[in-house]
Amino acid sequence: MASGTARVLLTHRAAVVALLALITLLQTGCSSVFFYPNKATYITPDRLNLEYDDIYLNTADGETLHGWWLPALSEEPAKGTIYYLHGNAQNVSAHILNIAWLPEQGFNVFTIDYRGYGQSTGAPDIEGVLHDVETGLRWLVEQDTASERPLYLLGQSLGGALGIALASEWTQRNEQPALNGIILDGTFSGFRYIAREKLDQFWLTWPFQYPLSWTIPDDYEGTDHIAGLSPVPVMVIHSVRDGIIPFEHGVRLYEAAEQPKEFLQTDTPHAATFVIPAYREAVLEFMEKAFRGQHEI
Repeated sequence: MASGTARVLLTHRAAVVALLALITLLQTGCSSVFFYPNKATYITPDRLNLEYDDIYLNTADGETLHGWWLPALSEEPAKGTIYYLHGNAQNVSAHILNIAWLPEQGFNVFTIDYRGYGQSTGAPDIEGVLHDVETGLRWLVEQDTASERPLYLLGQSLGGALGIALASEWTQRNEQPALNGIILDGTFSGFRYIAREKLDQFWLTWPFQYPLSWTIPDDYEGTDHIAGLSPVPVMVIHSVRDGIIPFEHGVRLYEAAEQPKEFLQTDTPHAATFVIPAYREAVLEFMEKAFRGQHEI
């Protein structure tokens, strides 16, 4: 009897928590489901034997963004620069292992925390964070305007969705320097699409999947904008074991993209692609081929 009572209490408690979450969603809309920031510091580049500079950028609407500049660890000139956009949880200090291998391969890396994440001020929402990623890219290209080094964008999960929106506008406006390649790893195919999909999975939010998803701006769906990245080469990476963003999202993005494009099917948990040396090598080969192809034109 006691165990039955405990189960009832746990079920009741879970329902209350879910109801509170639903009320929050109804009050704020679905935009908040994409952002789970915190201020903790998990690991800093020096603990990974990486050189780095702290970068602080001011946004047009008064926020301050924190980022890390990681120079290439090679005696030769850097092979290129990678602008990295991380996923939706924690902050960049929890994601740095995804890019810590790149400086040893001869690449500079620049990454920022979106507003509300880590040392960055403010509170995140889709519009604000899109301004943040453009602020970071503009700072990056202004630092090295005379360089002929290739410039790549690497976005993981949420970072890939933000990267599609940023890169499509950058490319369509013919901004200079042009991006030489875009890598999208474990990225959902649209903000509204993934929100509706997640709301559909729980009985309490299932009836609200459409009205709540309509609170999300429909201007930034990846499948609507990824074709606009062309002629910049795109690599879509997605795992058949991704338990957060189902594999079909990567397929949808790849099918919507224009040539030149590549698809890398992987077999790791979400955002764990680069623990596998073969997947790292595939990305390095893609970047080299993308730059060589554009350079030969």
